[in-house]
Amino acid sequence: MSAAQIEGHCLCGEVTARAIMSKPMMRACHCDMCRSHTSSMFMSLGIDEGSLSLEGPVKTYRSSEWAERGFCGTCGSTLFYGTVKDGARHPSAGLFENAANADLKLEFFADQAPGYALAGTHRKMTAKETIALFAPETGEDQ
Repeated sequence: MSAAQIEGHCLCGEVTARAIMSKPMMRACHCDMCRSHTSSMFMSLGIDEGSLSLEGPVKTYRSSEWAERGFCGTCGSTLFYGTVKDGARHPSAGLFENAANADLKLEFFADQAPGYALAGTHRKMTAKETIALFAPETGEDQ
């Protein structure tokens, strides 16, 4: 599959997001912080590393030692989840029409989903597996 340039916007249209997506994939995170930030799970797209560009009133919030979250400074739309150590940014699937036609491939903190389960045969990682992947040194949440 060839790489696709995707473009989307926040709710008010003040922030434009552009990225390259070679392998369409959507991910869901059910951690406490994502649920607090979005009032549900956070759905992100897997994009090519370093390809996300954001134009407009982007604000960030450092939510933990190793993570930050981006949002529109005008309407508050969730823009991304990012890891501080490597600068990776995982854009909100909701910024892009039809979530850029990506299929759900992975859930993080699946064991913390509050009373619901997402259908499908995608990979479902527990909190322990997720933390081992993203913060093996600290062992802290989100």
